[in-house]
Amino acid sequence: MIAAFVCALMFFATSARAAPPYAEILLDPATGAVLHAVNADSTTQPASLTKMMTLFLAFDSLDKGELTLDQLVPVSRRAQNMAPSRLGLVAGTSIRVEDAILGLVTRSANDAAVVLAEAIGGTEEQFAEMMTTKARILGMRNTSFHNASGLPNTRQITTARDIATLSQALIKVHARHFPYFSRTSFNYNGAPVQTHNRLMSRYDGMDGIKTGFVNASGFNLAGTAVRNGRRLIAVVLGGRTAKERDNSVAALLDHGFGVAPLRPNVATIEVAAAVPAVRAAIKASAQPHPQKQSQKQVHERPKPEAKEKQAIAAKPGSWTIQIGSYKSQKAGQVGLDAIGKVIPVQLKGAGSAVVKGKNGAFQARFTGLSKPAAEQACSRLEAKGQDCLVMAPRN
Repeated sequence: MIAAFVCALMFFATSARAAPPYAEILLDPATGAVLHAVNADSTTQPASLTKMMTLFLAFDSLDKGELTLDQLVPVSRRAQNMAPSRLGLVAGTSIRVEDAILGLVTRSANDAAVVLAEAIGGTEEQFAEMMTTKARILGMRNTSFHNASGLPNTRQITTARDIATLSQALIKVHARHFPYFSRTSFNYNGAPVQTHNRLMSRYDGMDGIKTGFVNASGFNLAGTAVRNGRRLIAVVLGGRTAKERDNSVAALLDHGFGVAPLRPNVATIEVAAAVPAVRAAIKASAQPHPQKQSQKQVHERPKPEAKEKQAIAAKPGSWTIQIGSYKSQKAGQVGLDAIGKVIPVQLKGAGSAVVKGKNGAFQARFTGLSKPAAEQACSRLEAKGQDCLVMAPRN
């Protein structure tokens, strides 16, 4: 729950500069177990991670015999006119299927993506429909494709969880072709073409898979590595720089392999600086559930402000929203303070309360809301990746 809280703080800290949403996930593909996740179901543009699906369908076509690696496929004017990155393909010429595949893996070539899309789907639009259909088959519930390259398109969306699912499928379904993702360079027309995935050269055991960037999504990376016979997949969406993104993926993998404990990324650290109490909340949440309140807590009189909030909470017919459960009352209160800064307009005049539940967890709630206000507040929070539950008044 503290991860969701930190996530909300990240949105608060970055909203002023319109930074793209941040998300990360760590997956064990052998079992499908999610080992760590932050904002994993928040939608954003996939950027060139789109090409992972383009390649998935290309590998499907190779397995079906619809394409061969040495087959020459034509370059259309549409492909030639694609924005960078590209191989510099010229309309009216042709390119080997394998060279097009390697162009996507290394340079993330948009012209090569269109060539493969048109060879398989007839048009890029029809190919994009095939991509979305395949996404649903693979269990990618929150992904829609509208082009084969990942160039900016507000309707083309995905999530960190869906990209991890696609990575897992590429590894399992196309194990024969997956080694292409480990290629760091290839020669095309006599010139070397280098990979955009710089983490490949510095992270021990990494053998793929894809980078991406557009302004709307920030710097994205799906990476996978094997150590001691165990493979892990890490996905980061919304890095502010390529270095930050690479470091975040490396940290996730290190955590999964037991090399080092997972630390907050740079964005999270900045939030902690902006809201000093975050560190105390994280520390408090890590402590065992208290068995009972101390004598001081039992007899301590509430401050005047607390009395006012309690009065609002007790107002008959008022609605409540719950933002999460915490391991301590202090952590819950810090969570409320932080969320109050995320959507101050929607929570104006609301009270707050941290209520200890029967399971020992502390439930953080905003109280004294009208039904429309509660629904609007939760809607805004959920759009930012923060869990929220609307609670009707008790009779």
